[in-house]
Amino acid sequence: MAEKIQYTVQMGKEKEIKDASNGEVYDALTSIINEEINLHWHKTNEKYEEIQGKQVYYLSMEFLIGRLLENNLLNFGILDITNEALKKLGFNPEHIYATERDPGLGNGGLGRLAACFLDSLASLHYSGHGYGIRYRYGLFEQRFIHGNQIELPDYWLNDGYAWETRKEEEAVCIHFSGIVHMFKKSDGNLEFKYENTDKVMAVPYDIPIVGFQNKVINTLRLWSAEPFINDDYKGESNRDLDHEHSIEQISGYLYPDDSTYDGKILRLKQQYFLVSSSIQNMIKQFKKTQSLSLIHLPDKVAIQINDTHPSLAIPELMRILMDDQGFGWEQAWNITTKVMAYTNHTTMSEALETWPKEMLKQLLPRIYMIINEINERFCRDIWFNHHKLRELIPDMAIIADERIHMARLSIVGSCSVNGVARIHTEILKNKEMKHFYTVFPDRFNNKTNGISHRRWLLKVNPELANLITEIIGPEWIQRPKQMIGLLKSLKDHSILEKLYAVKQKNKLQLANLIYERTGLLVDHQSVFDVQIKRLHEYKRQLLNVFRIISMYNDLKSNPDLDIVPRTFIFGAKAARSYHLAKEVIKLINKVATMVNYDPDIRGKLKIIFLENYNVSLAEKIIPAADISEQISTASKEASGTGNMKMMMNGALTVGTLDGANIEIMDLVGKENMFIFGLTAEEVIHFYQNGGYNPNDIYNKDDRVRKILDQLHHGEFGTHDIEFKDIYYNLLSHSDPYFVLKDFESFIEIHKLVEQTYRNQWAWQEMSITNIAYSGYFSSDRTIQEYASDIWKIKPV
Repeated sequence: MAEKIQYTVQMGKEKEIKDASNGEVYDALTSIINEEINLHWHKTNEKYEEIQGKQVYYLSMEFLIGRLLENNLLNFGILDITNEALKKLGFNPEHIYATERDPGLGNGGLGRLAACFLDSLASLHYSGHGYGIRYRYGLFEQRFIHGNQIELPDYWLNDGYAWETRKEEEAVCIHFSGIVHMFKKSDGNLEFKYENTDKVMAVPYDIPIVGFQNKVINTLRLWSAEPFINDDYKGESNRDLDHEHSIEQISGYLYPDDSTYDGKILRLKQQYFLVSSSIQNMIKQFKKTQSLSLIHLPDKVAIQINDTHPSLAIPELMRILMDDQGFGWEQAWNITTKVMAYTNHTTMSEALETWPKEMLKQLLPRIYMIINEINERFCRDIWFNHHKLRELIPDMAIIADERIHMARLSIVGSCSVNGVARIHTEILKNKEMKHFYTVFPDRFNNKTNGISHRRWLLKVNPELANLITEIIGPEWIQRPKQMIGLLKSLKDHSILEKLYAVKQKNKLQLANLIYERTGLLVDHQSVFDVQIKRLHEYKRQLLNVFRIISMYNDLKSNPDLDIVPRTFIFGAKAARSYHLAKEVIKLINKVATMVNYDPDIRGKLKIIFLENYNVSLAEKIIPAADISEQISTASKEASGTGNMKMMMNGALTVGTLDGANIEIMDLVGKENMFIFGLTAEEVIHFYQNGGYNPNDIYNKDDRVRKILDQLHHGEFGTHDIEFKDIYYNLLSHSDPYFVLKDFESFIEIHKLVEQTYRNQWAWQEMSITNIAYSGYFSSDRTIQEYASDIWKIKPV
């Protein structure tokens, strides 16, 4: 490998290896591995065409794939060889891999889940592919200035992208706006013609998804919006340039700000752009590779809608089947509802996507006509066949209150509706979507999320992976549930010492990274207490910082207080227009400044908020975590996957009985994690019946009162009004996510955490127990459940 790298640099860059930069060596490596990829990619596609089997298409607005070079080397089985070759040539492998930018194709758990699913599909020999958008700019690059989040453009494509292949010959045309004309044909069927539509070209870029050491290469196809060129196109006037810019904006930004009308229109355009280009492409592929009529589409194609963003796939497939392929309504509906499957990712009704009826009608007139017909037929079915639900039709209609409800469309138009953790699915069935469950009981099912253990253990924590192999052999890599064999080492002190040593080494590496990025020295012997996830009120970073303030107040009162030193590590982005979330970020940063430089507390507490949290940063933090904070308001977190990643790397969970925390507890036992707070049932009861007054806690709990008074009096800010919004949201707006209600329980569970950490043998036993049971949460298990229960496909 060393010789190949050396030769590639010499030929491609016309320089000796000793003079090459890290970036040039990176380019050489990607060139070498791409040759291997392209060979097997072609063979994989040939195999799929030859067997004419069923294909799965995963539609998602996000695919948070992270850096790919190291991952691809691992999956080809040549990572160790490559690392040795780079060292022989005088290069640090980590510096080479860090040259690659994180693709700006996602934001949080939704996108990372999609990436893990693609990894498992390829690794398990399933013919499954992703469809997304090739955003030129990611969400944003986050910087902190005076504690405030500042958003900078994330132009991740600035230097090109080594892993993509442009397929201009497979571009398709997307139509927006215009006028729809309806004609009656001689056979009595209706025909629809479009006039004066705004045409956009969708050009595909393909990224290879490399299976783990099996030579399977599946595809992530990303669509780029480009102007439609024809003979009349001039491209010279300002009007044409403005129009061209508006088209390119469709694939310009991930999640454009939708606080304005134009922003909402752009988001809706993005969603239709994704589904129309993808489904047109699927139909072309079907007709090219299959000798069957489209009536057999459900036997050969399964489409998974990842959350409601791609739910326009349902009326779009109807449109193509009826308007382009000549099917009548009943046949088209029968095909569509057998092909489509919907994954729900939220229990919060306010987060379920809706669109203004008039907006969709103007932008997508034909799609609106189809949605309106779906709605009419569904409501008639409720009226005639479900008499007990007649009064609930306004709460179930797809078009209601002048808005189009996308989750309702997804349920009505799919063969499967799944939640992503057991409690989440039960809440959907019994509360949020109870009436739909009554109508479609067979459609609802649970598929608890999973993570790729190859990336999130084998790649990011090789020393732990090697220790697991040393204890139980290498079979766990292909069958992660075999990690349960680690339980035989529960009382083996030599193994527990090795486990401790691995964690300490990872913590030292993270401490070094923290120093490089922030200039702050942290004690790697302290407890690394980690909360890394999207910044949202229900995830309760606020509860965490309130606990830190309480600990700081205690230490200020008594500097001799005997506590185990703690390093609190945060990573999170808040949406651009989410004011309260940005206030929480600012509060954490202000408290960090106060705590980190206060000599009175003698370094017993440190707060680190790392900028620009992304996949690559998560890969550094997760192996070093001692404590995994999974403290969402019970009933609000659909599943979580950070809880699984940190569990798999030996961190112990502090969490509410929410999402997949419950299933973690069912496996490891309550004694091997730290559970606190209200249950989902108690939270839902308060929402429905009232009975909670946060002012009662303010008046009774001296610690809470002191923290809120500190906020109110501006002790953490530079002026009195700073953080008043947080103060009033808690006391005057009923503390909607029960931060104050769970505060006492949170403080008490962390006393148990500290007591347990002082006994390192007990801590390491709990750690190895969590690792042993984490194999269940591999995305391989999740994908096998999707494949057998929903998609009805088998490995190729």
